[in-house]
This record gives sequence, C-alpha cells and structure tokens, in this order.
Amino acid sequence: MSSRAADTEARSLAHWDEAGRAGMEAFYALAVEDYRRMVAARDWASDLRGSAVDGRVRVLDVACGSGKFPAELMRRGLASGVDGMHVEIDLLDPSVFSIAEARSVLGPPFVLRAEHAVRLQDLDRTVGGFDVAWATHALYAIPPDEIGAGVARMTDTLRPGGFGAIVHATTGSHYLRFAEAFRASFAPEATPFTSAEQVTDALRAAGVDPSSSTLRYTVGTDDRAVLEGFLQRCVFDDSVDLATMEAQEPLAGYLASCRDDGTYRFQQEVHVITWTART
Repeated sequence: MSSRAADTEARSLAHWDEAGRAGMEAFYALAVEDYRRMVAARDWASDLRGSAVDGRVRVLDVACGSGKFPAELMRRGLASGVDGMHVEIDLLDPSVFSIAEARSVLGPPFVLRAEHAVRLQDLDRTVGGFDVAWATHALYAIPPDEIGAGVARMTDTLRPGGFGAIVHATTGSHYLRFAEAFRASFAPEATPFTSAEQVTDALRAAGVDPSSSTLRYTVGTDDRAVLEGFLQRCVFDDSVDLATMEAQEPLAGYLASCRDDGTYRFQQEVHVITWTART
C-alpha cells in the first residue's frame, strides 16, 4: 500500500487508543445522534429475526469502533424485539482498542462469538457464513481505491440470502464536506474519505442490488471545547485547534456557514444502504 493511501487509515487507527479517549468522548457528545437516528430508521429487530437460521442469527460487525450501534440497539429494547433469541456477534476492527471497547458494551441479546483484529479488505477468506453483516459509520478511512475490495469482502462474508447493511454519510453531509475543506486547508496530500455514493457503486460492482434510504438531521453545540474535539475527531487530526480552523480558508468559510450567534449546527445526510446476498 502506498504511504498516501495509508495516511488517513493510519491517522484513524492511531486515534483509536486510550490516549485518544478525550477526543472520542467529545466526538460522541454530538455523534451519538448518528446512532439514535440510524436505529430509529428501520426495524432492525425484524431484520435479525428474518435472518435467523435454526433459531440463531450470526452477525459480523464491520469496523465495530466503540460499539455504539449495538449499544443503541440494546438501549432501544432489541432483546425483547428478537423474542429472547441470542444474537451471536463477531467484532471486526483493525484496532484492538476498539474491539475491547465494543466487547465491553455487549449485553443481551448479543453474545460474543469471535474477534478479528484486521482491516476489512484483509479479512481471511475462511471467515464467512454470516446471516447479517453491518457497517455503521465505519468505512470512511478505507481509501477510495480500496473500498471496492473492502465492500466485496463484506458481501462475501454473507451466506446466500443473508442481510447486509451499511450506514454511511454522503458527499453532502457535514462529515464529508468538513473533511474535504480540512484537507484543502491543512492536508492537501491526504487521502480523501470514502463517501456513501462510492460505497453504493462498490456494492453494485460486487454484484448486489442495494436499496437506500436517506436520513437528514442536524447536530450542534455552543461548547467550544466539545466542538474542537468533535471536529478534530471528524478528521482524526488533533494538531489543528479550533481557532486555527476558523481562520484558515477554505475551512473557515465552511465553518462560518455553520455558525449562528456562537452556536455551530452541522447538517448530516446519511444513506442507510441494505441488500440481500445472492442465493
């Protein structure tokens, strides 16, 4: 892999550790809304029940991060929604810190089955046969020239007829717009984030027929410490403080467009992409 292709991935991985916990917590002060919205967007319990085989369902959580998605599912009553059925889950993430964080939040109906400390595109070909595979706000740092391989590997992990879901921000979202403005201002050689549109193209290239719905919502704060941590975490770069971001174009212009009387409000546009594996 070229150094340019690795830079965004490397920054992302470096921020998933204990030293980055403060930034992670600042990020989730706002990003918790991502998980609230995506859990409310569809009947995930029905997806799991409908994918069960012989009374069990096996799930692959791709780039599991800190486990916010299963945690929100549990908070919303998933256990009762799946009628007490065990949901056997494999956690996949290149960060062992992330896997430990995700493992620590698991509770009924989730039962940990296995852990895979590896990039999605490098997952061993013997790993598969899942009833469900999901990736929720998880694939941004996969380089655009590798997203096809990553998505193809994800689709291959599903058994015939299995259910896949990727929740990902579009080029019109804050996440992608901010990342591009930050890159133009401070890191022009950095690898761009991967968009929902690219994910959908990769799914089609992998031979599946995805369906998509769109979530639109706003997150905001007037707390500058939270804001700085959130924005830094959005690009996995804490070397640039908020005041510098507000002063350097073109990022300054983007941030000014999101500010009203000292409060920042960021518009999110997210695709919930689902598919059924070929039989």
